[in-house]
Amino acid sequence: MNQDLFNQHDFIKQIVYKVMRKLKVNDAAAIHPQPFPIGISNRHVHLSRQDLEILFGNGYELNMSHKISQTGQFAATETVNLAGPKGCIEKVRILGPIRKQTQVEIMRSDKYRLGVDPPVRDSGDLKDSGAITIIGPNGSVHIDEGLIISQRHLHMTPADAAFYGVTDGEFVQVKAGTSRGITFDKVLVRVREDFVLEFHLDIDEANAAGVENGDGAFLVTLKNKPTEQNDIIALSLVTEDRVRQAWKEKKPLYIKKGSITTPLAKDTAKELGVELISL
Repeated sequence: MNQDLFNQHDFIKQIVYKVMRKLKVNDAAAIHPQPFPIGISNRHVHLSRQDLEILFGNGYELNMSHKISQTGQFAATETVNLAGPKGCIEKVRILGPIRKQTQVEIMRSDKYRLGVDPPVRDSGDLKDSGAITIIGPNGSVHIDEGLIISQRHLHMTPADAAFYGVTDGEFVQVKAGTSRGITFDKVLVRVREDFVLEFHLDIDEANAAGVENGDGAFLVTLKNKPTEQNDIIALSLVTEDRVRQAWKEKKPLYIKKGSITTPLAKDTAKELGVELISL
């Protein structure tokens, strides 16, 4: 390559680099300052009343080993074996209470051991899911659907959802892990009054991110800025409440020349990362 071509090539590279930097700034991601805990799930089984009695006997009731994070749910002392076309996994924990339909949740790495290929689904979304055989001390049950790999998800109360600015059924990004710092895409937000705030991963995902139970994770948000002049509302007075509202809406605040911004509003904007833009 002669010198003129080299210089031209270098010039083009510089232009591309500047454009990419500008695009990155305009589509910048922000990390919500308030973390939420991580809960790690191992493979487990939820049983219907009918299947529980087939596996353990008529009138059988699950015995609680310990409560788990979500309200009313517990890990039972009882375990079952899972059998697929290629192999078996023993001593898989049952979670209570009983459900209307039996559901088995495994990890992606388990499917090779069992010889199955279940879909990634939200809990309860079982139509046309995978098949598996469950073996208990008194019998066995084969289910034609009910085997899934759990969709990673974020449990929230309505108050939590309002605080983080998300809605039920929305998919978000969550950053987890300290040494590896993995950002998980397609995290399903699940909102219900009795939920406890927690980001749920399975063991495969947790190991990839280098996280443990109780570690903190962070919601990734986009810094949305108005693109039309009509979207801009310039304020004459900026208070702490107005800053917090802007933070929930993931928007900057536009301030008129000569406006008043209270000291507490300035401190809150700095803490939450809300931009105060003077017009």
